[in-house]
Amino acid sequence: MKTDIEIAQEAVLENITDVADRIGIEPEDLELYGRYKAKISDEYIERIQGNPDGKLILVTAINPTPAGEGKTTTSVGLGQAFGKLGKRAVIALREPSLGPCFGIKGGAAGGGYAQVVPMEDLNLHFTGDFHAVTSANNLLAAILDNHIQQGNALHIDPRQIVWKRCLDMNDRALRNVVIGLGGKTDGVVREEHFVITVASEIMAILCLASDMKDLKERLGRIIVAYDDEGVPVTAADLHAVGAMAALLKDAMKPNLIQTLEHTPALVHGGPFANIAHGCNSVRATRTALKLADYVITEAGFGADLGAEKFFDIKCREAGLRPDAAVLVATVRALKYNGGVPKEALSAENMAALQAGIVNLEKHIENLHTFGVPIVVTLNSFVTDTDAEIAYVRKFCEDRGCAFAVSEVWEKGGAGGVELARKVLETLERKESRFKVLYEDDLPLKEKIRKIASEIYGAGGVTYTAAAERQLKKLEELGFGSLPVCMAKTQYSLSDDPTLLGRPTGFMMNVREVYVSAGAGFVVALTGTVMTMPGLPKKPAAYGIDVDENGVITGLF
Repeated sequence: MKTDIEIAQEAVLENITDVADRIGIEPEDLELYGRYKAKISDEYIERIQGNPDGKLILVTAINPTPAGEGKTTTSVGLGQAFGKLGKRAVIALREPSLGPCFGIKGGAAGGGYAQVVPMEDLNLHFTGDFHAVTSANNLLAAILDNHIQQGNALHIDPRQIVWKRCLDMNDRALRNVVIGLGGKTDGVVREEHFVITVASEIMAILCLASDMKDLKERLGRIIVAYDDEGVPVTAADLHAVGAMAALLKDAMKPNLIQTLEHTPALVHGGPFANIAHGCNSVRATRTALKLADYVITEAGFGADLGAEKFFDIKCREAGLRPDAAVLVATVRALKYNGGVPKEALSAENMAALQAGIVNLEKHIENLHTFGVPIVVTLNSFVTDTDAEIAYVRKFCEDRGCAFAVSEVWEKGGAGGVELARKVLETLERKESRFKVLYEDDLPLKEKIRKIASEIYGAGGVTYTAAAERQLKKLEELGFGSLPVCMAKTQYSLSDDPTLLGRPTGFMMNVREVYVSAGAGFVVALTGTVMTMPGLPKKPAAYGIDVDENGVITGLF
Protein backbone atom coordinates (compact mmCIF):
# COMPACT_ATOMS: atom_id res chain seq x y z
CA MET A 1 0.00 0.00 0.00
CA LYS A 2 1.38 3.39 -0.98
CA THR A 3 1.87 6.05 1.68
CA ASP A 4 0.29 9.48 1.43
CA ILE A 5 3.58 11.10 0.53
CA GLU A 6 4.28 8.50 -2.17
CA ILE A 7 0.85 9.12 -3.72
CA ALA A 8 1.44 12.89 -3.61
CA GLN A 9 4.92 12.63 -5.13
CA GLU A 10 3.66 10.47 -8.02
CA ALA A 11 0.93 12.95 -8.92
CA VAL A 12 1.18 15.02 -12.09
CA LEU A 13 0.39 18.57 -11.04
CA GLU A 14 -1.02 21.29 -13.27
CA ASN A 15 0.67 24.64 -13.46
CA ILE A 16 -1.08 26.80 -10.88
CA THR A 17 -1.93 29.36 -13.59
CA ASP A 18 -4.05 26.70 -15.33
CA VAL A 19 -5.81 25.83 -12.06
CA ALA A 20 -6.49 29.53 -11.49
CA ASP A 21 -7.77 30.04 -15.03
CA ARG A 22 -10.65 27.59 -14.46
CA ILE A 23 -12.04 29.80 -11.71
CA GLY A 24 -11.49 33.04 -13.62
CA ILE A 25 -8.16 34.21 -12.19
CA GLU A 26 -5.72 35.58 -14.77
CA PRO A 27 -1.92 35.10 -14.44
CA GLU A 28 -1.42 38.79 -13.69
CA ASP A 29 -3.67 38.41 -10.62
CA LEU A 30 -1.35 35.79 -9.10
CA GLU A 31 1.87 36.17 -7.18
CA LEU A 32 3.72 32.97 -8.03
CA TYR A 33 5.75 30.86 -5.61
CA GLY A 34 7.14 28.50 -8.24
CA ARG A 35 4.91 26.50 -10.62
CA TYR A 36 2.43 25.03 -8.14
CA LYS A 37 1.79 27.69 -5.49
CA ALA A 38 0.55 31.26 -5.71
CA LYS A 39 -0.97 34.04 -3.70
CA ILE A 40 -4.02 35.89 -4.99
CA SER A 41 -3.47 39.63 -5.32
CA ASP A 42 -5.27 42.20 -3.20
CA GLU A 43 -6.41 43.98 -6.36
CA TYR A 44 -8.15 40.86 -7.70
CA ILE A 45 -9.88 40.18 -4.38
CA GLU A 46 -11.21 43.74 -4.41
CA ARG A 47 -12.46 43.42 -8.01
CA ILE A 48 -14.59 40.32 -7.38
CA GLN A 49 -16.49 41.65 -4.38
CA GLY A 50 -19.55 42.23 -6.53
CA ASN A 51 -19.77 38.56 -7.52
CA PRO A 52 -22.60 36.51 -5.98
CA ASP A 53 -21.69 34.11 -3.17
CA GLY A 54 -21.68 30.36 -3.62
CA LYS A 55 -22.99 27.83 -1.08
CA LEU A 56 -20.86 27.39 2.06
CA ILE A 57 -20.44 23.83 3.35
CA LEU A 58 -18.69 23.17 6.66
CA VAL A 59 -16.95 19.83 7.23
CA THR A 60 -16.62 18.87 10.88
CA ALA A 61 -16.29 15.62 12.83
CA ILE A 62 -16.83 13.63 15.99
CA ASN A 63 -14.16 13.91 18.70
CA PRO A 64 -10.80 12.67 17.40
CA THR A 65 -9.46 9.29 18.50
CA PRO A 66 -6.27 7.32 17.82
CA ALA A 67 -8.33 5.45 15.20
CA GLY A 68 -8.50 8.58 13.01
CA GLU A 69 -11.49 10.33 11.43
CA GLY A 70 -10.24 11.89 8.18
CA LYS A 71 -11.90 15.30 8.26
CA THR A 72 -9.43 17.01 5.91
CA THR A 73 -9.39 13.95 3.67
CA THR A 74 -13.18 14.15 3.45
CA SER A 75 -13.08 17.90 2.73
CA VAL A 76 -10.64 17.40 -0.14
CA GLY A 77 -12.45 14.34 -1.48
CA LEU A 78 -15.79 16.15 -1.40
CA GLY A 79 -14.34 19.01 -3.43
CA GLN A 80 -13.00 16.52 -5.96
CA ALA A 81 -16.36 14.74 -6.07
CA PHE A 82 -18.14 18.01 -6.93
CA GLY A 83 -15.72 18.24 -9.84
CA LYS A 84 -16.67 14.72 -10.95
CA LEU A 85 -20.29 15.89 -11.03
CA GLY A 86 -19.40 18.94 -13.12
CA LYS A 87 -19.89 21.41 -10.29
CA ARG A 88 -17.71 24.50 -9.78
CA ALA A 89 -16.19 23.98 -6.34
CA VAL A 90 -13.32 25.45 -4.32
CA ILE A 91 -11.89 24.07 -1.09
CA ALA A 92 -10.90 26.47 1.72
CA LEU A 93 -8.58 24.91 4.31
CA ARG A 94 -6.09 25.79 7.04
CA GLU A 95 -2.32 25.60 6.69
CA PRO A 96 -0.59 22.91 8.79
CA SER A 97 1.56 23.76 11.79
CA LEU A 98 5.10 22.41 12.01
CA GLY A 99 4.38 21.31 15.58
CA PRO A 100 2.08 18.39 14.69
CA CYS A 101 4.10 17.61 11.54
CA PHE A 102 7.14 16.80 13.67
CA GLY A 103 5.15 15.67 16.70
CA ILE A 104 2.46 13.00 16.62
CA LYS A 105 -0.57 14.15 14.61
CA GLY A 106 1.12 14.65 11.24
CA GLY A 107 0.32 17.23 8.60
CA ALA A 108 -2.96 18.53 7.25
CA ALA A 109 -2.97 17.88 3.51
CA GLY A 110 -5.60 15.12 3.57
CA GLY A 111 -4.69 11.54 2.76
CA GLY A 112 -4.63 8.80 0.15
CA TYR A 113 -6.13 10.01 -3.12
CA ALA A 114 -7.81 13.01 -1.48
CA GLN A 115 -4.91 15.38 -0.84
CA VAL A 116 -3.93 18.95 -1.56
CA VAL A 117 -0.54 19.27 -3.24
CA PRO A 118 2.37 19.95 -3.26
CA MET A 119 2.03 18.07 0.03
CA GLU A 120 5.63 18.52 1.23
CA ASP A 121 5.60 22.27 0.64
CA LEU A 122 2.26 22.68 2.39
CA ASN A 123 3.34 20.71 5.45
CA LEU A 124 6.67 22.49 5.80
CA HIS A 125 7.37 26.17 5.05
CA PHE A 126 4.71 26.68 2.31
CA THR A 127 4.66 30.41 1.43
CA GLY A 128 6.09 31.62 4.74
CA ASP A 129 2.83 32.80 6.31
CA PHE A 130 3.56 31.18 9.68
CA HIS A 131 7.05 32.63 9.74
CA ALA A 132 5.55 36.08 9.17
CA VAL A 133 3.10 35.56 12.05
CA THR A 134 5.93 34.40 14.32
CA SER A 135 8.08 37.38 13.36
CA ALA A 136 5.30 39.91 13.90
CA ASN A 137 4.46 38.38 17.28
CA ASN A 138 8.05 38.41 18.46
CA LEU A 139 8.71 41.90 17.10
CA LEU A 140 5.97 43.14 19.43
CA ALA A 141 7.57 41.25 22.32
CA ALA A 142 10.96 42.78 21.52
CA ILE A 143 9.50 46.30 21.32
CA LEU A 144 7.74 45.74 24.64
CA ASP A 145 10.92 44.64 26.43
CA ASN A 146 12.92 47.42 24.79
CA HIS A 147 10.39 49.98 26.01
CA ILE A 148 10.89 48.82 29.58
CA GLN A 149 14.69 48.78 29.14
CA GLN A 150 14.69 52.32 27.73
CA GLY A 151 12.95 53.92 30.71
CA ASN A 152 9.40 52.51 30.72
CA ALA A 153 7.59 55.75 29.90
CA LEU A 154 4.24 53.90 29.91
CA HIS A 155 4.84 52.66 33.48
CA ILE A 156 4.30 49.03 32.45
CA ASP A 157 4.15 46.69 35.44
CA PRO A 158 6.57 43.82 34.58
CA ARG A 159 4.44 41.52 36.74
CA GLN A 160 1.41 42.23 34.54
CA ILE A 161 2.90 41.56 31.11
CA VAL A 162 0.48 39.27 29.25
CA TRP A 163 2.05 39.19 25.78
CA LYS A 164 3.96 35.97 25.07
CA ARG A 165 6.56 35.08 22.49
CA CYS A 166 5.76 32.29 20.04
CA LEU A 167 7.35 29.55 17.95
CA ASP A 168 5.73 27.17 15.46
CA MET A 169 7.09 24.05 17.13
CA ASN A 170 6.14 21.76 19.99
CA ASP A 171 8.68 22.77 22.64
CA ARG A 172 7.61 22.30 26.24
CA ALA A 173 10.93 23.68 27.55
CA LEU A 174 9.84 27.15 26.39
CA ARG A 175 6.53 27.23 28.27
CA ASN A 176 8.09 29.04 31.23
CA VAL A 177 11.48 30.74 30.89
CA VAL A 178 13.46 33.65 32.33
CA ILE A 179 14.75 36.38 30.02
CA GLY A 180 17.03 39.37 30.48
CA LEU A 181 19.79 37.54 32.33
CA GLY A 182 23.27 39.04 32.09
CA GLY A 183 24.40 42.62 32.43
CA LYS A 184 22.51 45.89 32.60
CA THR A 185 22.39 46.22 28.81
CA ASP A 186 20.88 42.76 28.36
CA GLY A 187 17.36 43.72 29.33
CA VAL A 188 15.15 43.56 32.40
CA VAL A 189 15.04 40.18 34.11
CA ARG A 190 11.52 38.73 34.12
CA GLU A 191 9.57 35.53 33.64
CA GLU A 192 8.52 34.90 30.04
CA HIS A 193 6.32 32.34 28.30
CA PHE A 194 5.98 30.94 24.78
CA VAL A 195 2.89 29.72 22.94
CA ILE A 196 2.87 27.78 19.68
CA THR A 197 2.41 30.14 16.73
CA VAL A 198 -0.99 28.67 15.81
CA ALA A 199 -2.29 29.61 19.28
CA SER A 200 -1.02 33.19 19.08
CA GLU A 201 -3.33 36.18 18.84
CA ILE A 202 -1.54 37.32 15.68
CA MET A 203 -2.63 34.10 13.95
CA ALA A 204 -6.22 34.69 15.06
CA ILE A 205 -6.05 38.29 13.84
CA LEU A 206 -4.64 37.24 10.46
CA CYS A 207 -7.53 34.79 10.06
CA LEU A 208 -10.27 37.21 11.11
CA ALA A 209 -9.07 40.45 9.45
CA SER A 210 -10.92 41.42 6.29
CA ASP A 211 -8.27 43.74 4.79
CA MET A 212 -5.16 45.73 5.68
CA LYS A 213 -7.12 48.50 7.38
CA ASP A 214 -8.93 45.98 9.56
CA LEU A 215 -5.66 44.14 10.24
CA LYS A 216 -3.96 47.30 11.52
CA GLU A 217 -6.93 48.25 13.69
CA ARG A 218 -6.92 44.77 15.23
CA LEU A 219 -3.15 44.81 15.77
CA GLY A 220 -3.46 48.15 17.51
CA ARG A 221 -6.01 46.76 19.99
CA ILE A 222 -3.74 43.96 21.21
CA ILE A 223 -3.24 44.22 24.98
CA VAL A 224 0.38 43.47 25.83
CA ALA A 225 0.45 44.43 29.52
CA TYR A 226 -1.13 46.56 32.24
CA ASP A 227 0.45 49.61 33.82
CA ASP A 228 0.97 50.33 37.53
CA GLU A 229 -2.69 51.37 37.86
CA GLY A 230 -4.08 48.36 36.00
CA VAL A 231 -4.80 50.22 32.76
CA PRO A 232 -4.26 48.16 29.57
CA VAL A 233 -1.20 48.94 27.42
CA THR A 234 -1.68 48.12 23.73
CA ALA A 235 0.47 47.50 20.67
CA ALA A 236 -0.68 50.91 19.41
CA ASP A 237 0.66 52.50 22.61
CA LEU A 238 4.05 50.93 21.82
CA HIS A 239 4.00 52.23 18.20
CA ALA A 240 4.44 48.66 16.92
CA VAL A 241 1.49 48.40 14.54
CA GLY A 242 3.06 49.67 11.31
CA ALA A 243 6.09 47.40 11.47
CA MET A 244 3.97 44.37 12.41
CA ALA A 245 1.61 45.05 9.50
CA ALA A 246 4.58 45.32 7.13
CA LEU A 247 5.68 41.82 8.17
CA LEU A 248 2.15 40.50 7.59
CA LYS A 249 1.48 42.25 4.27
CA ASP A 250 2.06 39.22 2.06
CA ALA A 251 0.76 36.75 4.64
CA MET A 252 -2.65 38.46 4.33
CA LYS A 253 -3.03 37.18 0.75
CA PRO A 254 -4.74 33.76 0.39
CA ASN A 255 -2.68 30.90 -1.04
CA LEU A 256 -3.89 28.95 -4.07
CA ILE A 257 -2.87 25.33 -4.65
CA GLN A 258 -4.67 22.25 -6.04
CA THR A 259 -5.88 18.79 -5.11
CA LEU A 260 -4.63 15.58 -6.71
CA GLU A 261 -7.53 16.00 -9.18
CA HIS A 262 -6.73 19.70 -9.75
CA THR A 263 -9.64 21.13 -7.76
CA PRO A 264 -8.62 24.66 -6.65
CA ALA A 265 -7.84 24.98 -2.96
CA LEU A 266 -7.37 28.20 -0.98
CA VAL A 267 -5.20 27.24 2.00
CA HIS A 268 -4.65 30.15 4.37
CA GLY A 269 -4.05 30.58 8.09
CA GLY A 270 -4.03 27.85 10.69
CA PRO A 271 -5.20 28.47 14.27
CA PHE A 272 -5.56 25.34 16.40
CA ALA A 273 -9.13 24.49 17.43
CA ASN A 274 -8.34 23.18 20.91
CA ILE A 275 -6.55 26.38 21.99
CA ALA A 276 -7.60 28.92 19.34
CA HIS A 277 -10.59 29.34 17.01
CA GLY A 278 -9.67 26.59 14.56
CA CYS A 279 -10.72 27.99 11.17
CA ASN A 280 -8.98 29.14 8.01
CA SER A 281 -8.96 32.83 7.20
CA VAL A 282 -12.11 34.87 6.65
CA ARG A 283 -10.40 36.41 3.65
CA ALA A 284 -9.82 33.04 1.97
CA THR A 285 -13.37 31.85 2.67
CA ARG A 286 -14.95 35.04 1.37
CA THR A 287 -12.74 34.93 -1.74
CA ALA A 288 -13.66 31.30 -2.38
CA LEU A 289 -17.37 32.16 -2.11
CA LYS A 290 -16.93 34.72 -4.90
CA LEU A 291 -15.10 32.20 -7.11
CA ALA A 292 -17.25 29.08 -6.90
CA ASP A 293 -20.80 27.78 -6.67
CA TYR A 294 -19.81 25.50 -3.77
CA VAL A 295 -17.17 26.15 -1.11
CA ILE A 296 -16.06 23.35 1.19
CA THR A 297 -14.31 24.47 4.35
CA GLU A 298 -13.46 22.72 7.60
CA ALA A 299 -13.08 23.50 11.27
CA GLY A 300 -10.52 21.81 13.48
CA PHE A 301 -11.01 18.76 15.69
CA GLY A 302 -14.53 17.74 16.78
CA ALA A 303 -17.69 19.77 16.27
CA ASP A 304 -17.71 20.67 19.98
CA LEU A 305 -14.59 22.77 19.37
CA GLY A 306 -14.11 23.58 15.69
CA ALA A 307 -17.72 23.85 14.55
CA GLU A 308 -18.85 25.81 17.61
CA LYS A 309 -16.05 28.33 17.09
CA PHE A 310 -16.68 28.46 13.34
CA PHE A 311 -20.30 29.39 14.04
CA ASP A 312 -19.94 31.56 17.14
CA ILE A 313 -16.68 33.35 16.30
CA LYS A 314 -15.86 33.22 12.58
CA CYS A 315 -19.41 33.44 11.20
CA ARG A 316 -20.34 36.09 13.77
CA GLU A 317 -17.25 38.19 12.94
CA ALA A 318 -17.48 37.80 9.17
CA GLY A 319 -21.23 37.71 8.66
CA LEU A 320 -21.04 34.25 7.08
CA ARG A 321 -24.12 32.00 6.88
CA PRO A 322 -23.24 28.33 6.28
CA ASP A 323 -25.69 26.39 4.11
CA ALA A 324 -24.92 22.84 5.29
CA ALA A 325 -22.59 20.83 7.49
CA VAL A 326 -20.94 17.48 6.81
CA LEU A 327 -20.24 15.50 9.99
CA VAL A 328 -17.44 12.93 9.61
CA ALA A 329 -17.25 9.73 11.63
CA THR A 330 -15.69 6.29 11.29
CA VAL A 331 -16.94 2.95 12.52
CA ARG A 332 -13.56 2.43 14.16
CA ALA A 333 -13.70 5.70 16.08
CA LEU A 334 -17.25 5.02 17.24
CA LYS A 335 -16.22 1.60 18.55
CA TYR A 336 -13.26 3.24 20.29
CA ASN A 337 -15.73 5.57 22.00
CA GLY A 338 -17.61 2.45 22.99
CA GLY A 339 -14.64 1.09 24.91
CA VAL A 340 -12.79 -1.04 22.35
CA PRO A 341 -8.96 -0.72 22.49
CA LYS A 342 -7.22 0.47 19.33
CA GLU A 343 -5.72 -2.94 18.51
CA ALA A 344 -9.18 -4.60 18.48
CA LEU A 345 -11.06 -2.10 16.29
CA SER A 346 -10.94 -4.20 13.12
CA ALA A 347 -13.32 -6.85 14.44
CA GLU A 348 -17.07 -6.38 14.12
CA ASN A 349 -18.49 -5.32 17.48
CA MET A 350 -22.08 -4.15 17.36
CA ALA A 351 -22.34 -3.70 21.13
CA ALA A 352 -19.36 -1.32 21.18
CA LEU A 353 -20.70 0.55 18.14
CA GLN A 354 -24.05 1.03 19.86
CA ALA A 355 -22.29 2.23 23.02
CA GLY A 356 -19.97 4.63 21.22
CA ILE A 357 -22.40 6.12 18.72
CA VAL A 358 -23.67 8.43 21.46
CA ASN A 359 -20.66 10.66 20.66
CA LEU A 360 -21.95 11.07 17.11
CA GLU A 361 -25.45 11.61 18.47
CA LYS A 362 -24.33 14.55 20.60
CA HIS A 363 -22.58 16.22 17.68
CA ILE A 364 -25.70 15.82 15.54
CA GLU A 365 -27.75 17.49 18.25
CA ASN A 366 -25.21 20.30 18.55
CA LEU A 367 -25.24 21.05 14.84
CA HIS A 368 -29.05 21.08 14.88
CA THR A 369 -28.79 23.70 17.64
CA PHE A 370 -27.14 26.04 15.11
CA GLY A 371 -29.92 25.45 12.57
CA VAL A 372 -27.69 24.01 9.82
CA PRO A 373 -28.78 20.99 7.71
CA ILE A 374 -26.54 17.97 8.31
CA VAL A 375 -25.10 15.18 6.19
CA VAL A 376 -23.31 12.46 8.16
CA THR A 377 -20.59 10.57 6.33
CA LEU A 378 -18.71 7.46 7.35
CA ASN A 379 -15.09 7.63 6.21
CA SER A 380 -14.77 4.06 4.99
CA PHE A 381 -12.26 1.44 6.19
CA VAL A 382 -11.91 -2.03 4.67
CA THR A 383 -12.71 -3.55 8.08
CA ASP A 384 -16.17 -1.93 8.21
CA THR A 385 -18.94 -4.54 7.93
CA ASP A 386 -22.29 -4.21 6.20
CA ALA A 387 -24.07 -4.58 9.54
CA GLU A 388 -22.05 -1.78 11.13
CA ILE A 389 -22.62 0.57 8.22
CA ALA A 390 -26.34 -0.21 8.12
CA TYR A 391 -26.66 0.49 11.83
CA VAL A 392 -24.99 3.91 11.55
CA ARG A 393 -27.03 4.78 8.45
CA LYS A 394 -30.35 4.06 10.20
CA PHE A 395 -29.20 5.85 13.35
CA CYS A 396 -28.50 9.05 11.36
CA GLU A 397 -31.57 8.91 9.16
CA ASP A 398 -33.76 8.41 12.24
CA ARG A 399 -32.38 11.75 13.47
CA GLY A 400 -33.18 13.66 10.31
CA CYS A 401 -29.71 13.53 8.76
CA ALA A 402 -28.79 12.48 5.26
CA PHE A 403 -26.12 9.76 5.24
CA ALA A 404 -23.40 8.65 2.85
CA VAL A 405 -20.38 6.37 2.91
CA SER A 406 -17.17 8.08 1.77
CA GLU A 407 -14.35 6.20 0.05
CA VAL A 408 -12.28 9.22 -0.96
CA TRP A 409 -9.05 8.00 0.69
CA GLU A 410 -9.01 4.99 -1.65
CA LYS A 411 -10.79 6.35 -4.73
CA GLY A 412 -10.40 10.14 -4.64
CA GLY A 413 -13.30 12.14 -6.04
CA ALA A 414 -15.04 9.05 -7.41
CA GLY A 415 -15.26 7.72 -3.85
CA GLY A 416 -17.04 10.88 -2.72
CA VAL A 417 -19.77 11.08 -5.37
CA GLU A 418 -22.41 9.53 -3.09
CA LEU A 419 -21.55 12.10 -0.43
CA ALA A 420 -21.55 14.98 -2.92
CA ARG A 421 -24.99 13.97 -4.20
CA LYS A 422 -26.34 13.81 -0.64
CA VAL A 423 -24.95 17.29 0.03
CA LEU A 424 -26.51 18.65 -3.16
CA GLU A 425 -29.87 17.07 -2.29
CA THR A 426 -29.68 18.53 1.21
CA LEU A 427 -28.89 22.00 -0.14
CA GLU A 428 -31.89 21.78 -2.49
CA ARG A 429 -34.37 20.32 0.02
CA LYS A 430 -33.43 21.95 3.31
CA GLU A 431 -32.99 25.62 4.05
CA SER A 432 -30.32 26.66 6.52
CA ARG A 433 -31.73 28.53 9.50
CA PHE A 434 -28.34 29.34 10.92
CA LYS A 435 -28.12 31.09 14.27
CA VAL A 436 -25.37 31.57 16.82
CA LEU A 437 -25.55 29.91 20.23
CA TYR A 438 -25.61 33.10 22.31
CA GLU A 439 -26.14 36.82 21.92
CA ASP A 440 -23.39 39.41 22.32
CA ASP A 441 -24.91 41.05 25.37
CA LEU A 442 -24.85 37.95 27.57
CA PRO A 443 -22.30 38.16 30.42
CA LEU A 444 -19.09 36.18 29.84
CA LYS A 445 -19.95 33.63 32.51
CA GLU A 446 -23.30 32.97 30.90
CA LYS A 447 -21.68 32.48 27.49
CA ILE A 448 -19.24 29.99 29.02
CA ARG A 449 -22.12 28.22 30.78
CA LYS A 450 -24.13 27.90 27.57
CA ILE A 451 -21.21 26.41 25.67
CA ALA A 452 -20.33 24.05 28.53
CA SER A 453 -23.87 22.86 29.18
CA GLU A 454 -25.50 22.96 25.75
CA ILE A 455 -22.54 21.92 23.57
CA TYR A 456 -20.40 19.82 25.92
CA GLY A 457 -23.11 18.42 28.20
CA ALA A 458 -21.56 19.72 31.44
CA GLY A 459 -23.54 19.88 34.66
CA GLY A 460 -21.88 23.15 35.64
CA VAL A 461 -18.75 25.29 35.48
CA THR A 462 -16.24 25.96 38.24
CA TYR A 463 -13.64 28.73 38.24
CA THR A 464 -10.31 29.14 39.96
CA ALA A 465 -9.95 32.25 42.09
CA ALA A 466 -7.64 33.69 39.42
CA ALA A 467 -10.21 33.09 36.67
CA GLU A 468 -12.92 34.78 38.76
CA ARG A 469 -10.73 37.88 39.16
CA GLN A 470 -9.85 37.89 35.46
CA LEU A 471 -13.49 37.66 34.40
CA LYS A 472 -14.46 40.51 36.70
CA LYS A 473 -11.68 42.70 35.32
CA LEU A 474 -12.52 41.95 31.69
CA GLU A 475 -16.16 42.84 32.25
CA GLU A 476 -15.08 46.10 33.92
CA LEU A 477 -12.79 46.90 30.96
CA GLY A 478 -15.70 46.55 28.54
CA PHE A 479 -14.90 43.18 26.98
CA GLY A 480 -18.04 41.43 28.19
CA SER A 481 -19.74 41.65 24.77
CA LEU A 482 -17.06 39.59 23.01
CA PRO A 483 -17.59 35.93 22.03
CA VAL A 484 -15.79 33.24 24.01
CA CYS A 485 -13.08 30.97 22.62
CA MET A 486 -12.95 27.84 24.77
CA ALA A 487 -9.56 26.12 25.10
CA LYS A 488 -10.31 22.48 25.85
CA THR A 489 -9.01 19.00 25.15
CA GLN A 490 -10.12 17.74 21.74
CA TYR A 491 -10.40 14.12 22.82
CA SER A 492 -13.56 14.41 24.89
CA LEU A 493 -16.72 16.47 25.03
CA SER A 494 -15.58 17.24 28.59
CA ASP A 495 -12.34 18.83 29.78
CA ASP A 496 -11.07 15.36 30.78
CA PRO A 497 -9.53 13.55 27.77
CA THR A 498 -10.26 10.14 29.30
CA LEU A 499 -14.05 10.63 29.31
CA LEU A 500 -15.10 9.15 25.96
CA GLY A 501 -18.54 8.66 24.45
CA ARG A 502 -21.08 11.17 25.72
CA PRO A 503 -20.26 12.15 29.31
CA THR A 504 -22.93 14.14 31.16
CA GLY A 505 -23.20 16.00 34.43
CA PHE A 506 -19.46 16.63 34.76
CA MET A 507 -18.08 19.92 36.05
CA MET A 508 -16.07 22.00 33.59
CA ASN A 509 -13.14 23.76 35.27
CA VAL A 510 -11.97 27.14 33.96
CA ARG A 511 -8.50 27.88 35.27
CA GLU A 512 -7.62 31.08 33.39
CA VAL A 513 -9.38 33.73 31.30
CA TYR A 514 -7.78 36.40 29.11
CA VAL A 515 -8.81 38.67 26.29
CA SER A 516 -7.51 38.63 22.73
CA ALA A 517 -8.74 42.15 22.12
CA GLY A 518 -7.36 42.38 18.60
CA ALA A 519 -8.86 39.08 17.52
CA GLY A 520 -12.09 40.05 19.23
CA PHE A 521 -12.72 37.21 21.65
CA VAL A 522 -12.15 36.14 25.24
CA VAL A 523 -10.20 32.90 25.80
CA ALA A 524 -11.17 30.52 28.62
CA LEU A 525 -8.57 27.86 29.43
CA THR A 526 -10.09 24.67 30.82
CA GLY A 527 -8.64 21.51 32.33
CA THR A 528 -4.98 20.92 31.53
CA VAL A 529 -4.94 22.10 27.90
CA MET A 530 -1.58 23.66 26.97
CA THR A 531 -0.93 26.63 24.66
CA MET A 532 2.58 25.26 23.97
CA PRO A 533 2.42 21.50 23.28
CA GLY A 534 5.33 19.13 23.81
CA LEU A 535 6.80 16.41 21.62
CA PRO A 536 5.92 12.75 22.28
CA LYS A 537 8.47 10.12 23.32
CA LYS A 538 8.97 9.14 19.67
CA PRO A 539 8.20 12.25 17.60
CA ALA A 540 7.34 11.96 13.92
CA ALA A 541 10.52 13.95 13.24
CA TYR A 542 12.49 10.72 13.80
CA GLY A 543 11.06 9.29 10.58
CA ILE A 544 11.42 12.34 8.31
CA ASP A 545 14.38 12.57 5.94
CA VAL A 546 15.51 13.94 2.58
CA ASP A 547 17.77 12.08 0.13
CA GLU A 548 20.59 13.34 -2.06
CA ASN A 549 18.07 14.14 -4.82
CA GLY A 550 16.01 16.34 -2.54
CA VAL A 551 13.15 13.84 -2.16
CA ILE A 552 11.50 14.08 1.26
CA THR A 553 10.26 10.96 3.01
CA GLY A 554 8.38 10.29 6.23
CA LEU A 555 5.81 13.10 6.13
CA PHE A 556 2.21 12.01 6.67
